[in-house]
Amino acid sequence: MTLSHTDTPVVVCALYKFVTLDNFEALRRPLLDVMLANDVKGTLLLAIEGINGTVSGSRAGIDAVLNHLRSDPRLAQLDSKESFDDQQPFYRTKVKLKKEIVTLGVPGIDPQRVVGTYVKPEHWNDLISDPEVLVIDTRNDYEVEIGSFKGAVDPRTKSFREFPRFVSDNLKPEQHKKVAMFCTGGIRCEKSTAYLKEQGFDQVYHLEGGILKYLETVPPEQSLWQGECFVFDNRVTVNHNLEKGEYDQCHACRRPITEQEKEHKHYQAGVSCHRCYEALSTDQKRRFAQREKQIRLARQRGEQHLGGDQRSLTQQRRAEKRAHKNAQRDQG
Repeated sequence: MTLSHTDTPVVVCALYKFVTLDNFEALRRPLLDVMLANDVKGTLLLAIEGINGTVSGSRAGIDAVLNHLRSDPRLAQLDSKESFDDQQPFYRTKVKLKKEIVTLGVPGIDPQRVVGTYVKPEHWNDLISDPEVLVIDTRNDYEVEIGSFKGAVDPRTKSFREFPRFVSDNLKPEQHKKVAMFCTGGIRCEKSTAYLKEQGFDQVYHLEGGILKYLETVPPEQSLWQGECFVFDNRVTVNHNLEKGEYDQCHACRRPITEQEKEHKHYQAGVSCHRCYEALSTDQKRRFAQREKQIRLARQRGEQHLGGDQRSLTQQRRAEKRAHKNAQRDQG
C-alpha cells in the first residue's frame, strides 16, 4: 500500500537505531539546533546504545533532520517510518540524554550483538498463521487493549521493564520452539528478541518496522491486524490507513479513552477519567482543572497554551506520571 499525502502539511516520523554512540552527549545540541531551525517538534532520545523517538513537522523539516542524522556514518541506515496528520501532534522540541533508548532494565542486552530474525511485513501473515508459532505482543496492556494481531498473546505488562518477568513465568525454550513478537515501531522487539536469544530461545522472530510499517505495507483486505494502534503523540491512535483514530486521551493518566467512556461520572476533560479518578489527590485534580481552564482560555484567544511557568510544568508532569502509574495498577 502506497501512501500519498502531498496535501497534508504535517509528517510524523518515528525513528530509531541501535548503534554505539560513544559521544552521544555531544550530539544533543547540534541535533536540537537542526530541529528548532526547521520547526520540527517531538522528542528524540540519545544514549550510548543509539537513538529513538518521534518527531513531526513539514516535509522539508523532517528531511532536514533525517539528513542531519544520516550524515553521521553510524546513523546512515537509520530506521524511520512515517504517517501523517493535518495538525501538529507535538507541542515541544526536545532531545534527551538517556541510559537506554528503550528501557528493559536488564544489563548487557545488546541487539547489535544478538537479535531475532527480522520478518518483512509482507511475510508476517504467513508466520503468525503457523500454529507452531507463539505470537506475543510486547507492548503495554493499555496499548494491546486498543488493537493487536489476531491470536496474539497479551503479556499484560504495565511497562516494558515487566517483560523479563513475563518470560520467566510463562515461556520455556524447550516448550516454545518458535516465538514471534511485535511492537509499535520495532524498537522494543529488537531488545525483546535479543533478551529471548540470551535466555536460550532458538527460533525468535520479530516484525521488521513494527505495526506502523505493517499498516503502511499490507492492504486492509489482507490484514490480520484488529483495532487501532496506539501512538505516543496527540493523535492517540491511528487506523489502518495511518490516519488519526477514534480514541481520545485522558490528560491525567494518559490512557486512551472512547467517547462512550467520557460519559462516565468521573470523567472531566483534562482532569480525570474513570480509571484514574481514585488515584488522583484533591490537589492534583484542582491543579489539573486550573490547567484545563487556562488551555480553554488560550484557545479562545487563538493561542497555543503550553502550561504556565517551568516549575508548574515540572510539578504537572510529575503528578501526571504518578497518576499514570497508580492508575495502571488497576488496569487489566
